[in-house]
Amino acid sequence: MTRHELLRTPLYDCHVEAGGRIVPFAGFEMPVQYVGVIEEHHAVRKAVGLFDVSHMGEIDIVGRRALEFVQHVTCNDASKLVAGRAQYSGLMTRRGTFVDDLLVHKISDEHYFLVVNAANKDKDYAYLCAQTEEFDHVEVIDRSADYAQIAVQGPLAQQVLQRLTPVPLADIKYYRFVEGKVDGEPAIIARTGYTGEDGFEVYLDPTAAPGLWHRLLEVGRPEGIMPCGLGCRDTLRFEACMPLYGNDIDDTTTPFEAGLGWIVKLDKGAFLGHDVLARQHAEGIRRKLVGFAMTGRGIARHGYPIWHGGKPVGTVTSGSHAPTLGRALGMGYVPVELAATGTHIEIEIRGQKVAAEIVEMPFYRRAR
Repeated sequence: MTRHELLRTPLYDCHVEAGGRIVPFAGFEMPVQYVGVIEEHHAVRKAVGLFDVSHMGEIDIVGRRALEFVQHVTCNDASKLVAGRAQYSGLMTRRGTFVDDLLVHKISDEHYFLVVNAANKDKDYAYLCAQTEEFDHVEVIDRSADYAQIAVQGPLAQQVLQRLTPVPLADIKYYRFVEGKVDGEPAIIARTGYTGEDGFEVYLDPTAAPGLWHRLLEVGRPEGIMPCGLGCRDTLRFEACMPLYGNDIDDTTTPFEAGLGWIVKLDKGAFLGHDVLARQHAEGIRRKLVGFAMTGRGIARHGYPIWHGGKPVGTVTSGSHAPTLGRALGMGYVPVELAATGTHIEIEIRGQKVAAEIVEMPFYRRAR
């Protein structure tokens, strides 16, 4: 895709005005950083940061059999949701692997609101539409162009956002959402996020997004709010061991292999991939996503080989210097017999094998 074919979010001009370094990402021109990845990362961990996530996909599932359909295509149990609650789930293949990971929000008994990854939204929409052949009274609607999405993340996110909404944010518990006004504009306010910190994601009309962006920067100035780019979004989610589709999970990995067995509800009834996952649950997995710390000098990157006992045993899926923790960490798949904490491995970095050790995940967990 050439530069002139890339899309822009409604906040593109805001990023340029703020000095954002623009890069191609998931078909969009997006800011990778403003003042710097490390400084933006620390702003979110210590105070509050502002992200444009308008490139994400939003899909409505509506109709009399909406719940039945969502149950069929995802592995978590959406019947446990009440209106105003959300859950993390997997959109599954018949092989029990990920088409995508996503958030499922229940608006009503006949309306579910899905939020999917930017790079996958067209694929996901087509996949969901194809599954409706088995369901009458279900409609799949791509609403991505109808929403801008702004994430306000960090320990001070609530007090900043509260200045712009009459909605009592303290009443919105984790993985809950409400409809209300933000800076006078109708919005969905969800207490979710992809940083490992407390925070909110605000969905609103694209035409209202630039005004809200500027207002948040204005009212959050006393807390040191910063606009944040894709660079620190990745280091933040990495420290919290939140998987990145295309790196840590994809259509070759199952939730059990990825350490996401908690989103698989085998007892809810049949769904895409159920039999494969039930068999894997009974027989056990052969490989597992693990975290590791570099004990030698070097930073592991996506795609680097993992060695043990003189032979390659896996591949790094994500790796970085972790700014909060001050160490080089990584994740990757290894045979399950090597997955125990404390196992010594090596990471091949530019032809050299560098020592590392398997450690517990997540690397970072915020204080509650």
